[in-house]
Amino acid sequence: MNVSRETLRELGLGVRDMWLVGLGVVPLGLAFGLLMVQSGFAWWWTPVFSMLIYAGSTEFLAIPMVLGGVGPASAAMTGFMVNFRHLFYGLTYPRDAIRSTFGRLYSMYSLTDEVYAVISARQQTTRHTGPRLIAIHVMCQALWVVSGLVGALAGERLPGTIEGMDFALTALFIVLAYEAFQASRDMSAVLIAAGIALVAAFVVPGQMLMVALIAYFLVLLVRFWVPGVDKRLEWKR
Repeated sequence: MNVSRETLRELGLGVRDMWLVGLGVVPLGLAFGLLMVQSGFAWWWTPVFSMLIYAGSTEFLAIPMVLGGVGPASAAMTGFMVNFRHLFYGLTYPRDAIRSTFGRLYSMYSLTDEVYAVISARQQTTRHTGPRLIAIHVMCQALWVVSGLVGALAGERLPGTIEGMDFALTALFIVLAYEAFQASRDMSAVLIAAGIALVAAFVVPGQMLMVALIAYFLVLLVRFWVPGVDKRLEWKR
């Protein structure tokens, strides 16, 4: 199959777009690989998780869910609540630029926070082509899968266990929450989320995460569908 010079150029531009941002997933990928091995999984389960699930936060959550025997319905609901923001990504993602059916399906599967951030940041000034978009997706996933594999292989050769690797997911959520707050400066979002989490922890401690996620998701839907409510709840600093 002949590949035109223009296609190769667009692929190279996609790799360049994603390179520096994609490096940010490497430390987290290394931590995920180490945590997988230290949790009792064989090293080869790390790339399996990263290919089948391919969602950083959900992959970290999948470890205790698999070890704890969580049912498929609960696991699916948890995965949806953690990643429901991707539904909104699809509203502005330039999927029409990708012509092939396989490319469109792959872009849906591999649309992550990092990929969307790179594409949306350049959407006003850059004409995204299909090859360029696919290169961005492939580059990001390759960095995640390879770094996870390296972390897993290194974890098998390290003596004992490294304490604190399971905190990587908590650290990830702290960073994401802080970045979201920096963008909106809406104190109400933080206070409502904290209040819901505290109530859920007291009322249903065994299902705190699931109940809190669902409750906050409903709050977000109300604020999105009823602008008047959103305006009244908004408290910007």
